[in-house]
Amino acid sequence: MTKIYIDENLSPYIADGLGILESPNNDDFEVLSIGKLFGRGAQDEDWIPKIGEERGVVITQDINIHRSRRQRELFEKHGVGIFFLTPPSKNGYTYWEQVEQVIKRWRDIKKKCRNKRTFAFRCTSKSSEFEGM
Repeated sequence: MTKIYIDENLSPYIADGLGILESPNNDDFEVLSIGKLFGRGAQDEDWIPKIGEERGVVITQDINIHRSRRQRELFEKHGVGIFFLTPPSKNGYTYWEQVEQVIKRWRDIKKKCRNKRTFAFRCTSKSSEFEGM
């Protein structure tokens, strides 16, 4: 079972909705919310190792995770795959833009989840597909 975690900078409703939409597929994907499971404001240092133990994947719009050497090393050390949805402005995506970006890329996300961990992929609102980082 591949667990895909939605970071708290994206709506937890996306995790709930995708979880419902994925359930009839029976293709071993579970969608969870980091904020709901670990609490709002949980430190990355607390949840990254736990997600790594589950060989999980994270979807986030926080590109600073990759820019911070300490956090990048934490993801790499624990074998967590990560997808960055880079928003067009510092304000991030609106709720419906978040929904659109995740749904538009969902098949590609699932396909790339089958890759060996650790990985990092990034896309912008104008990207047609993810690019490796």
